[in-house]
Amino acid sequence: MRTPPWGTVTILEESIHYRINRIEVKPGQHISTQMHYHRSEHWIVVSGTAKVIFNGKEHLLKQKESTYVPMNTRHRVENPGVIPLVMIEVQNGEYLGDDDIIRFSD
Repeated sequence: MRTPPWGTVTILEESIHYRINRIEVKPGQHISTQMHYHRSEHWIVVSGTAKVIFNGKEHLLKQKESTYVPMNTRHRVENPGVIPLVMIEVQNGEYLGDDDIIRFSD
């Protein structure tokens, strides 16, 4: 489990070409704006509300809703709510290493 300042990331399952994470984002917090060259991500909201920003558009997702972020897409997720945001993230790609994360200043 990783505990960045904005919440927690727990790896649930991992293989060569996919990783499944449980991500919890604290109220009012967000992950960094980032992009990946070698993987896509599918986010499913388990509880709370997610404000997802990619391709220059904002999407609000509630419990049981999901979105797909293709490779080479600048993206970010925020928790605009008052309860923790819990998501399941499925990463797919030829390479899943952390050095494939390109972070942008917010």
